[in-house]
Amino acid sequence: MFPLTRRGFLTGLSVTAGGAALAACSTGESDPAATTNPMAQQESPDPAGDTPRLYDAIVPFDGEHQAGIATPAQANLNLIGFNFVDGVDRGAVSRLMTSWSEDSRRLCTGETPLGSLEPELVVAPANLTVTCGFGPRVFEVIDAVDKRPDWLRPLPEYKLDQLDEKWGQTDLVIQVCSDDPTMLSHATRHLVRSGMDYARVHWMQQGFLRADGAHTPGETPRNLFGQVDGTVNPREEEQFDEQVWIGDDTPEWMQGSTSMVLRRINMNMDTWEMLDRPSREEALGRTLDNGAPLTGENEFDEPDFEATDKFGLPVIDHQSHVFRAKPADGHPEQRILRRPYNYDIAPEPGSEQLSNSGLVFICYQKDPVTQYDPIQQRLDEADRMNEWITHIGSAVYWMPPGTSADGSTGDAYWGQRLLEA
Repeated sequence: MFPLTRRGFLTGLSVTAGGAALAACSTGESDPAATTNPMAQQESPDPAGDTPRLYDAIVPFDGEHQAGIATPAQANLNLIGFNFVDGVDRGAVSRLMTSWSEDSRRLCTGETPLGSLEPELVVAPANLTVTCGFGPRVFEVIDAVDKRPDWLRPLPEYKLDQLDEKWGQTDLVIQVCSDDPTMLSHATRHLVRSGMDYARVHWMQQGFLRADGAHTPGETPRNLFGQVDGTVNPREEEQFDEQVWIGDDTPEWMQGSTSMVLRRINMNMDTWEMLDRPSREEALGRTLDNGAPLTGENEFDEPDFEATDKFGLPVIDHQSHVFRAKPADGHPEQRILRRPYNYDIAPEPGSEQLSNSGLVFICYQKDPVTQYDPIQQRLDEADRMNEWITHIGSAVYWMPPGTSADGSTGDAYWGQRLLEA
């Protein structure tokens, strides 16, 4: 931890400000800049006053499960895919995970990681979380292919996919989220730098949601089509145990872990915006204003897929997104935890689209093969939204269990029991 505490830092500012004010009064003159410079007339925040809310907004790093999965989605995302440098072995992976875990633990609690000279940049964690995942190749590098989960493999290439390898599978993934973009950037830079002897960045996918304070707690996020995205997510602990967390019927090193599916989805804003609102809602199967199914009034009303209109036609189109995404009859396990982020970057050179926008679609589940894949197969087959979206990136990761600082319960660092087995 850096020696200058937050309280000491703020107190020092207060003393300095008080001395400056006394000096100004002793001259008996006013500062002419105060009447000519609008910025000088603004009130400065009182450093001894209330602490900004996000200064002390801390999500515990340690726990049974990694933070950043069940955690309410923060406003900003940096998702970084790493590939190992040549020569990395089990011992090197263990050292990297130890370093990353220790540094992330400090960053998430507003402490300066060892070797960092920027304590000023970690004073406001702003709900920072750092979450790590292993790609299929990790199990080859550590000589543990026999322990690799059966589902830890590339998803099938669906018929409408237009996958670009630059957004493809990597050896490792780090998900960094925060409500403050400066904290997010600093944490990302530190982790990339501290891991450079072991792994290098293959891609970074940045995303955003509404800023902290621009939505009510628990409000379902919206994508850039205006669609609420995540209405059917698990919310109760029992639902997370059923859908997300890998249980005690697996080896000890897997218990409390989960899987991440990553899909980069381009959204054609130009053609979507040609639709009127009723056409958009028909394609979604939900209203845009509050996300209610077309057969209901509120977002969390159960859709009635049997309801028909006065002409005998289904109120909810059987090719709408909400219909195609629902679990198949007799398969309640086909549910996932969605944690997507919007992206909006510069248009590709030569592109006719006015923008380059879409989703960094992240979801968590026990088993992608039995939970995510059937959903995506149905969507790929007949979802009306396919006219306006294209999947351009895909990857799957195993997300190790949570940690404890001293290793007294579970792992002291990400994947410890696997790596030291």
